Amino acid sequence: VQLQAYGGGLVQAGGSLRLSCAASGRTISNYAMAWFRQAPGKEREFVAAVGSNTKYADSVKGRFTLSRDSAENTVYLQMNRLKPEDTAVYYCAARRSFRTTPSLDYDYWGQGTLVTVSS
Repeated sequence: VQLQAYGGGLVQAGGSLRLSCAASGRTISNYAMAWFRQAPGKEREFVAAVGSNTKYADSVKGRFTLSRDSAENTVYLQMNRLKPEDTAVYYCAARRSFRTTPSLDYDYWGQGTLVTVSS
């Protein structure tokens, strides 16, 4: 499975962005899919996942929405009311299991897309 993440950019605080993660090589309909992010000097952290259920990190709950389009083999992360602390490289990931997890235990990773939120 190859994952291509895109949609990052520069946005002002309070604005919105939608990230996309397009999968190729295999259908991902039976895979758990997730987004993680990594800010400069910090560890990679969980953002959201979809599969057996849908989970969100507390820091993004109510602002971010993760969705899956099985026909397009793509997952999306709609990010609203962005804050400067959301600035990071965002990575999508796939797991050969439908069970979601907030850990880094995913089998495939995309290359990352940079989101910068200015204050």
